[in-house]
Amino acid sequence: MISEKLKLDDIDREIIRLVQDNPEMTHTEIAEKIDRSQPTVGMRIKKLEKNGILQFQPGINFKLVDLHLATVEINTRNPDEIIQMAKYCPFILNAFRLSGDHNICLLLASSKLEKLDAVVNYHFRNQKHINNVSMEIITEIAKDLILPIDFDSEDHNPTLENGCGPNCKWKNAIK
Repeated sequence: MISEKLKLDDIDREIIRLVQDNPEMTHTEIAEKIDRSQPTVGMRIKKLEKNGILQFQPGINFKLVDLHLATVEINTRNPDEIIQMAKYCPFILNAFRLSGDHNICLLLASSKLEKLDAVVNYHFRNQKHINNVSMEIITEIAKDLILPIDFDSEDHNPTLENGCGPNCKWKNAIK
């Protein structure tokens, strides 16, 4: 059970549920809802944050904005390189190591589909160490999805020949 693994009691779970439902809720409002004192709520939230269980992440709600979001699944002999690239590429929101047919999953975003396609073509489809690439455009999101975005991606116009060009953070990082 998740609660046992994270060592959460009923009060911690209720605090997390309330904050997830309304991130702007004050400690005082939470305290009233769970019948605890405001200092108790504050201490519990601080403990949950310190343990990495509760985090507040600013970002864009992809459910509400008109940006393109895509998943890219890759089978590569060098997954560490792709994970490192994800740390630099402004189009890649996150990267995940997988088990199964594909060993990497990337989450990409851009205002233009052409840019996403060019990034995938340049960085992944033409690489000898990559065996398989599958890109899917996300067409609907069921719940709020808040993710930070790197606005530097707007300064890049990737092409198959030149990638992101001289602004490519990944190429500059490996030089």
